[in-house]
Amino acid sequence: MAQHNQLGKSGEERAAEYLISKGYIIRDVNWRSGKMELDLVAYRDTTLVVVEVKTRRNSEFLRPEEAVTLRKIKNIVRATDAYVRLFQIPFEVRFDIITLVGDAEHFEIEHIEDAFLAPLNC
Repeated sequence: MAQHNQLGKSGEERAAEYLISKGYIIRDVNWRSGKMELDLVAYRDTTLVVVEVKTRRNSEFLRPEEAVTLRKIKNIVRATDAYVRLFQIPFEVRFDIITLVGDAEHFEIEHIEDAFLAPLNC
């Protein structure tokens, strides 16, 4: 596995552990439907939380959350719509971003709740 892929995998694992420690229940990791993917799908209380995970070695040039572009947001929303319909989820949906900066031994984690809203023209 390429080194950057391993870093991303480590970041997703650490993000899932973080959410569990905060009382979330993980439903899916790397859920796919065709070309669409959701990094983490969790819930807490009556809210389905779709989490985009961004992992970087450093934030010198770009903060990780800045990599979540409008195009990426639209893809996440489309995938979430497919997920909610497939599993008939009755909960409200929230979109979060978790950023991890560092390496697998020591990540700085930031959890951005309600990071974005679904655009009207997906």
